[in-house]
Amino acid sequence: MQENSNTNENQEIRQPMSPEEVDPEQKRQQKEELERAGKSLTINPGDRIDDSKSLEEKAKQVAVDAPDITGDHIVVPTYFVVDEPDGSRKALHHVKDAEEISDVIRQARVDENGERTWW
Repeated sequence: MQENSNTNENQEIRQPMSPEEVDPEQKRQQKEELERAGKSLTINPGDRIDDSKSLEEKAKQVAVDAPDITGDHIVVPTYFVVDEPDGSRKALHHVKDAEEISDVIRQARVDENGERTWW
């Protein structure tokens, strides 16, 4: 799997979770594309899948960086980086891999006896 080949698996990967953490260049490129293409876009620029990107690049890609209906500014990563049982990592796309992301969340809510835990 390419996503793991260039990655130090013990290295911490920090994903942008606030507007201040989003790469300004990424922000600029997405804004330019939205202004240029406008309503003719079939997909949000941040949602595009590019398999040539490294795990670290995918981790920094942002799908949403905008105010929501409440006025709070939200940031949603395009990919969620998850640890595999074998110690490797992979990037799950927030739309394409939504079912697998749900499975990962369910696994995180199961204790060592296989019982569901609730917080």
